[in-house]
Amino acid sequence: MRIRSALKLSAITLALATSAYAASTQAATAKEHTLHWAYQGDAQSMDPMSLNESFTLGFQGNMYEALFGYDKDLKLVPALATSWENPEPNKWIIHLRKGVKFHDGSPFTADDVVFSWKRSLTPGSDMKGYGAKASDVKKIDDYTVEIDTATPQPILPRDWTFLYMMSKTWSEKNNTTQATDVKNGAGNYANMHEDGTGPFMMTDREPGVKTVLKRFPGYWNKDLKTNVDEVIFQPITQESTRVAALLSGDMDIVQPVPVQDWDRLKTTKGIKILNRPEDRAIFIGFDQFRPELLYSNVKGKNPFKDKRVREAFILAVDTNAINQKIMRGAAHPLGTLLATSVNGYDPSYGAPYKPDPAKSKKLLAEAGYPNGFEVTLDCPNDRYVNDEKICQAVAGMLAKVGIKIDLLAQTKSKYFAKVLPQGGNMTSMYLLGWSPSSVDADNVLINLVHCPDTKSGLGQFNFGHYCNKDVDALETQIGAETDQAKRNALIKKAFMMVHDDYAYMTLHQQPLSWGVKSSIQVAQRPDDVLDLRNVVMP
Repeated sequence: MRIRSALKLSAITLALATSAYAASTQAATAKEHTLHWAYQGDAQSMDPMSLNESFTLGFQGNMYEALFGYDKDLKLVPALATSWENPEPNKWIIHLRKGVKFHDGSPFTADDVVFSWKRSLTPGSDMKGYGAKASDVKKIDDYTVEIDTATPQPILPRDWTFLYMMSKTWSEKNNTTQATDVKNGAGNYANMHEDGTGPFMMTDREPGVKTVLKRFPGYWNKDLKTNVDEVIFQPITQESTRVAALLSGDMDIVQPVPVQDWDRLKTTKGIKILNRPEDRAIFIGFDQFRPELLYSNVKGKNPFKDKRVREAFILAVDTNAINQKIMRGAAHPLGTLLATSVNGYDPSYGAPYKPDPAKSKKLLAEAGYPNGFEVTLDCPNDRYVNDEKICQAVAGMLAKVGIKIDLLAQTKSKYFAKVLPQGGNMTSMYLLGWSPSSVDADNVLINLVHCPDTKSGLGQFNFGHYCNKDVDALETQIGAETDQAKRNALIKKAFMMVHDDYAYMTLHQQPLSWGVKSSIQVAQRPDDVLDLRNVVMP
């Protein structure tokens, strides 16, 4: 009897233990945090050098890391570099973080820094303008590199916050030592795979459908704020569908939320709207280099080469009306390519142009177009806040002065393939937004204003090939000037020239617009990057 009782007790004990183990296992499973995240478009590639576009780079930044990084307020912080010095005007010494592993388990060393810099300069790279900041990158030892520059580069660490480090051995093993442009995605292993050092690694990729990221257990920083274990990212192009997914609970974070839905969502239980100002300027550019426009009824010449025509287009557009009607008063009208939060902004050239349709018509007549003309406007419909609606509003205003706009709005993958240099800048007029990665005016001059130079990568996003050699000379001085007061004076002079040239139709500084479940903690960076390191789920 005693034996049977003991056996019975053991069985009960075992059952209780088994039940407790099952309960603890279920509890552990319940603690797994999967974040569902939607954006209006997809990241265009997993290759961190294929496209210098902020959403693509921001998305990749959860898998890849640069030597230098940003915190939630865009304050410069150490990343794969622990410290750095600028002992001479043309030299930087970078000390690398030890114990860092790539997702394939290989160690991160100085060899990977030298390789990544060289890769950024390969023909298919869209990051040449950043890599070109250095004339040489040399390995001192496994955890120290020397960066030499042809001229002083006082803000080099900020310029390289999105120059991600890639594994030399992984790239060589997979025959992906050179970047390829996004329109020719096939053939580059890095376009569909990744091997970064970041906190998340990609486990599934279906372009345009879904990308799955999972926490990298070997990540070097064990003090991350986030508790997210898995991320399921889905591009949702339709605004109404994106909002519906948030309301139904299918999505935890959606970007962007249409500004016209803010009031409704703010009163919805369990949802919050995050809408701080972004450091991005939205503008329209003109083809100013071809002898004849590609998409216009004007033959034998290019109207946009005439400053009077550019001025006429700009004076026909009321940026305050666009802000009120399209952006619901949430944007900040601009007369420059710099958002107000970017270093170097000055209201003397940053105030919007005053609309004057009567003068616009007069200028068109003086330029030889009394009845206006036709031209195609290329516009993405899934990249910026209300991008297609903005283009429609601009088209309507231009129509009042005799300009007929043929609006071609399409998904950003097709749009960028058409307008990028790799696609031949096949555009006559285009909408673009720019958020300078360095949060500094020089980045804008280098990428949007400088005369395009394929060898150096300067002017890479100057799709219309605006060119003013005097502005370029000022940019060279700005890039090397270490005295901030003198530097800002040079910046002001350069942007006044751009303003007076009517080089671009500047529209506004757009607001960030995120819809988030109230229970989720997330930091909204001013550059519209969702850094998963800062996301905490209940």
